[in-house]
Amino acid sequence: MNFPPRILHVDADNFFVSCETVLDASLCGRVVWVVGGGRGGGVVVAASAPAKLAGVRPGMPCSAALRLCPRGVFRPARLDVYKDFSRRMFAILREFSPLVVVASIDEAFLDFSAAPIEVEKIRARIFRELRLPVSAGLANSPRLAKFAANCAKPGFLEIPAGTERDFLALRFVRDLCGVGVQRERALSALGAVTFADVARLPSMLLKEKFGIWGQELWLFANGRWAEPLISKAKTRTMISRSKTFLADEKDFEKVLNFGLGEVLFLAEQLRREHLEAREMNVCVRFGDFSEVAATRRFRAPQREPDILGAVFGELFRGLLARRAAPVRQLRVALRGLSPRPPQRLLFE
Repeated sequence: MNFPPRILHVDADNFFVSCETVLDASLCGRVVWVVGGGRGGGVVVAASAPAKLAGVRPGMPCSAALRLCPRGVFRPARLDVYKDFSRRMFAILREFSPLVVVASIDEAFLDFSAAPIEVEKIRARIFRELRLPVSAGLANSPRLAKFAANCAKPGFLEIPAGTERDFLALRFVRDLCGVGVQRERALSALGAVTFADVARLPSMLLKEKFGIWGQELWLFANGRWAEPLISKAKTRTMISRSKTFLADEKDFEKVLNFGLGEVLFLAEQLRREHLEAREMNVCVRFGDFSEVAATRRFRAPQREPDILGAVFGELFRGLLARRAAPVRQLRVALRGLSPRPPQRLLFE
């Protein structure tokens, strides 16, 4: 039996800040932001609602945020902590729907086309067990469900079947995910600022101007874009590790030893996932934010820790020979991943 699509988008509110607030209740209700890229010298990656009201935005240097809010509180990003919260949140979601598609560390889509919809129960369960507030949107496609969730923040919004065009009519096209500055300007030049404006335009004009995306936008604005949730299998092609030092590091031997540890971590990941790598890339960023990088392509796919470590050492020393300056960040990546062929038995 075919059911009409009913897709739920669940998005944790101010996820990184919410995680920090769960771990430190004194942050609740305060001007707080999370910083990545170093102690005090990084950039804002998340901000609380009071911080946003004060003008703090993701991508802003922490120093600029402190000038705006001298009494604001910032915390260094702790990705391992956030990943644990994320894992537990998705585990709860999987109890409510047969199909959950993870979109990012703090958001996912759930298929309720053939299952009972229990949105408030989901939100209450996540808050009760994790203390994380989440917003949600329910609609006939992942695209519209995400749009509804953004409109609902903080809260829940359902767009009943058949009301999609009326719901969108007076809302701005720029608020749709995927509409950047260039597309917004191009649409505005056609007289399309709201979705009602888009719906009135000829579909072929939008297709001529924007290709398939333009035709999809016309269908979306007219409430005729319905799509099921599909879980797409993604083939991993790269794994990497990155470390930003708290202060510019002048001890190159220390950076080298840290990098070797990261390579061993990546080699273990290859072993666990039964993969091999075709090339290694090493990038060093200095205190002035300039970078040097080098890549080594292996003659055959590689997975042995000793060989990977030796190659990393050669690449790292070669990069530092070009320029010896304090190191701010080190990145190591293994690319061109492929499944490891099964080991043959000696006596078949």
